[in-house]
This record gives sequence, C-alpha cells and structure tokens, in this order.
Amino acid sequence: MKRSHEPIFWSLFGAGGVLSALVAPILIFITGIIAPIGLWMPEQALAYSRVLGFAQHGFGKLIILAVISLFLFHAVHRIYHGLHDIGVHAGTGAMVAAYGSAALGTLIAAWLLLAVGF
Repeated sequence: MKRSHEPIFWSLFGAGGVLSALVAPILIFITGIIAPIGLWMPEQALAYSRVLGFAQHGFGKLIILAVISLFLFHAVHRIYHGLHDIGVHAGTGAMVAAYGSAALGTLIAAWLLLAVGF
C-alpha cells in the first residue's frame, strides 16, 4: 500500500478550520469593533505595551504562531482543492508551491516572533 501525505494536510486544514470558525470572529469583533469604540473594555486593554508583552512571552508566541500557521494552512488547502473543484487540475508543482507558501509564511512568522525578543 502506498503511503499518503494527505492526512497531514487534512489535519492542518481541520485544525485551521476549527480555529478560524471559533477564534477568528472573536478576534475580529474585539480588535475591529470593541477596542476602537471602547465598549466593555478598559482603554489600555490593547495598548502597545500590553500586546508587546503578550508577544514577548513564550506562551503568547506559541499562540500567535499557531493561529497564523493554522490559518495559512487552512486557506491554502481550501484554495488548492477549490481549484480542483472548478476544473483546474493542478499538479504536484502547484501543491508544493501552495503548501510551501504556507510553510514559508509560518517560518516568517516564527522568525518575526523570535525577533520581538523575550
């Protein structure tokens, strides 16, 4: 039986889908509506120093990296299989480019998070 790489990509897709369905609306609501208007939150809740402190903490870095990485892999998987559904049968090169771009985005996010410091 031939081994497949599909379970890895489907698990990243599933995890990214769950995360984007549960976390993304709340992130958009808090950072795009609630914080700018100033409802239900103190003014300094999302101040630069507090957000920087979160990004400099090891657990904060892990959360930020997981959110970015899983969102990227979910989006790439959806686009790649969406192309197949509309009749664009991309080959192995397109798959490598698509998932490679998500991996590159993850590496860039990790590098930038490390550049923020501890």
